[in-house]
Amino acid sequence: MNAPLRPLDRRPLGPIADPAQPRYDWTLEEIEALFELPFTELVFRAAEVHRRWFDPAELQLSQLLSIKTGGCPENCGYCSQSQHFKTATKASKLMDADAVIAQAAEAKAGGAQRFCMGAAWRDVKDRDLPKVAAMISGVKALGLETCATLGMLTPDQAKALKAAGLDYYNHNLDTGPDYYDQVVTTRTYQDRLDTLAAVRDAGMSTCCGGIVGMGETRRDRAGLLHQLAILPSHPESLPINDLMPIPGTPLGNSEAVDPLEFVRMIAVARLVCPKSMVRIAAGREHMSKELQSLCFLAGANSIFVGARLLTTDNPGRNADDALLADLKMRPMGAAPAQHC
Repeated sequence: MNAPLRPLDRRPLGPIADPAQPRYDWTLEEIEALFELPFTELVFRAAEVHRRWFDPAELQLSQLLSIKTGGCPENCGYCSQSQHFKTATKASKLMDADAVIAQAAEAKAGGAQRFCMGAAWRDVKDRDLPKVAAMISGVKALGLETCATLGMLTPDQAKALKAAGLDYYNHNLDTGPDYYDQVVTTRTYQDRLDTLAAVRDAGMSTCCGGIVGMGETRRDRAGLLHQLAILPSHPESLPINDLMPIPGTPLGNSEAVDPLEFVRMIAVARLVCPKSMVRIAAGREHMSKELQSLCFLAGANSIFVGARLLTTDNPGRNADDALLADLKMRPMGAAPAQHC
């Protein structure tokens, strides 16, 4: 017979004074136990923690641009940009800085508050750094929060990006360490952790999360969140992607994760990284408004807007505006609507 849960002791294992305060000593077993909570109890706990740090009526709106598409030497099994797979994605060269800044200005005019730039590289080449730095500086000058994902970084490259005005660097762990080599073999888990360390040491914020729906188990999902929870500092930005299966990739025929399991992932992410911005990233194109609403209730407080992410579809802005209006939510920092 299972022991009863402690009444809002907030965690099924071990005492805790305040569940909204970040911890760095989570065990994998504790995180697995959170996943096993009754759904409504889990979401309730996550919602309580979320409200300690954030306004639950606010969402940060981010927009993502592929500044260099395709031709990547990595073999990430979910990615249409890998040169290992035959997909519809065509390789392109690095965009000019002026073109990127112009698109960032359009994104801001459309309501985006954060602009992310992604390049399909294994690692950054020093010859490309000045051009990327010019993009970052120009986007930052528009008043947007800046983020980039460019592959692996050396410590000196991380410092150069910081000097250019980069706020966040995205480098996802993708999945738990035990399942990682089922997804990618051209880069090790430690490679990813080393880049995150370089980003932290340079004084930038980290953006790090993963993908669900790649054939992993619940334990693998718990393993991913465990790795994030025991980092020296939790990722300030934590994107959760729902796999968009791409024809031609090894994961192109993957079965979708049950919607409630996706909400569980959001809720547990909020509980183990309570102060992180938890972002619903790829996959919203096939999510109902009810599923997205449950994610917001469970602690997600950011979405990506715009009709495209890197190479996959995303709900259009009209759909997102309608969703926020239906939920009476607002972009982060916007004044609350006045009601008679």
